[in-house]
Amino acid sequence: MKHFEWTNAPKDFVISEDRVEIVTQPHTDLWQRTFYHFRNDTAPILQMSTDKQYFSFVVKTQFDSKHRYDQCGIAMYLDCDNWFKASIEKENDQFGHLGSVVTNNGYSDWATTEIAANITSMWYRLSRRENDFRIECSKDGINFSQMRIFHMFNVAEIIRFGIYAASPEESSFRATFTNMEILDCIWMPHDGQKPD
Repeated sequence: MKHFEWTNAPKDFVISEDRVEIVTQPHTDLWQRTFYHFRNDTAPILQMSTDKQYFSFVVKTQFDSKHRYDQCGIAMYLDCDNWFKASIEKENDQFGHLGSVVTNNGYSDWATTEIAANITSMWYRLSRRENDFRIECSKDGINFSQMRIFHMFNVAEIIRFGIYAASPEESSFRATFTNMEILDCIWMPHDGQKPD
């Protein structure tokens, strides 16, 4: 776990050779403006840096959340107005949201699908091709499904990416991250319609 740095370091965490554990604090979140109009920039994010234009990052997440909006997943935080996250977010005892947020120029979006509330573990794979990115998810770490493709407008030569967990309301939980791996980019070039 060398070369990792915190943004909004939590009070309670464990970093070892094969795992990271984050215990969230209440009222931590990432969101910018859209629809809700509030701006939250308090979630703990543990990231590494790279200038590689092509790579894939894989991680397995596990969490024991029992409260609405608790979330645990993957992040790429460039600055408060430009970042990405993908996670499971608890909604209630019947379902949660598997979703992703892309924030460009200070405005967030949110793309989600409902999943069963008893799903508390997920693998994520983030791939970069220059300033374009693909996020995928998997229940078993073998078969990955695309969640979305997106573009980041304000990417510097060096970007930061890694893991995060948050508890937007009055709650706290333990999130565990394992099987972190940096790979050569497995997102192949597009072989369909030629660029304009």
